[in-house]
Order: sequence, then structure tokens, then C-alpha cells
Amino acid sequence: MEDQKNTLKGRILALDLGKKRIGLALSDPLGITAQGLATLERTNIREDMAAIAHIVREREVTLLLMGNPLHMSGDEGRQTAYVHEFAERLAEHTGVPLKYWDERLTTVEAHRVLRSSGIGIEKRARAIDKLSAVILLESYLDSGAEW
Repeated sequence: MEDQKNTLKGRILALDLGKKRIGLALSDPLGITAQGLATLERTNIREDMAAIAHIVREREVTLLLMGNPLHMSGDEGRQTAYVHEFAERLAEHTGVPLKYWDERLTTVEAHRVLRSSGIGIEKRARAIDKLSAVILLESYLDSGAEW
């Protein structure tokens, strides 16, 4: 029988980076489920990094999964460079490996899910970042990609 340590992959922390907020989602240690975490209201880069590093340590994160904002054509835009700069600083700050994952349509899907849920527009606005991160992480987990 395989040793349990060999089957545990560790937790993945998915981030949906925005200018005002960062949506966060966390996998279980086996990489099967995604759970939304409280959205991080951005203050400044130092505090943002410290808050995420705290989550990484507390939740024993072994991979950072950053939403990669590409145009529908697949081309990179200005936001892509901003996200990559932040992500690379975060990976260096935490010492945790980083992967980018195509986030095209995650926000669109999150809006669709929240609209169909019937919750009010104000609550939807607060939930969109978290749900986008969950959808991003679920997409990665469903792909079967290794980490």
C-alpha cells in the first residue's frame, strides 16, 4: 500500500489579482476540492504580500496559482505584465513555487453563477473575486495538471 505522504500533494492557493481586491481560493491537501477564502482588500504591496504570506504559512500552501489575464485572442496585455510582476515578487517573498493559469472567462462565469443564484447586486459585487478564484482553481484541478 502506498505511503500516505506520497499521495499528499499539498495545498494550492489560487489568486485572482485585481487593483482593489485579491480573490483567494484554497485546495484541500489532495487537490480535489476548491474552497473560497475571504477576499483580500488591497492596501499596499508590503501589506498585501504579508497577508498572503501569512495564509501560505498557516495553510501549508505548496503552490501559488495565479490567474493569467490574457486577451480573448490569447495575447498578453498591460494587466498581464502587472500580474506577472506581482506574482513573481510573491513567489520570491514566500518561497513557494508559482504557476500561471489562463483566467479568461472566469469572471464571466462567476458573474453568470451569481446572477443565476438570485442574490442581490451588492452581495454579488462582494462575492465576485472569491468566486473567480474558486473557478480558476477548479479549472486547474479539473485539468489534472501536476504540481
